[in-house]
Amino acid sequence: MTITAADRERIRRRYPPKRLSPAIVAVLGVVVIALIGYVVWVASHRANPPVTGRIDTFAVVSDNEMRATLAVDRPDPQVAAKCFLIVQAVSYDRVGERWVEVPPGTEQVTKVDVSLRTFKRGTAISVDSCGPA
Repeated sequence: MTITAADRERIRRRYPPKRLSPAIVAVLGVVVIALIGYVVWVASHRANPPVTGRIDTFAVVSDNEMRATLAVDRPDPQVAAKCFLIVQAVSYDRVGERWVEVPPGTEQVTKVDVSLRTFKRGTAISVDSCGPA
């Protein structure tokens, strides 16, 4: 059985040639591996920050003041910390903010009582950022 030119053309149309050369596939592989490495590196560095903070309790004292208990977690208690707290109103407007400095201590988790002044009645307090001082 011999293959004619028409058969060859039909087979060529049915099975088109590969579109990506091995060099392009190799470059794409290297790029994908580099991106995966970068994501793993970023995730491992962001997973364990040197200082974290959270609001344990808060209370609305008046239309112009709120009080909160800030818990600061530091793996090394000898590191001073600095946290930025924000107060929001019912309308989600930022109505108060304050930097809170936590001096070095002896315990890993330090609780600090904080009073924040507001220009409008606040309904929630949150930690915007926390880090070494």
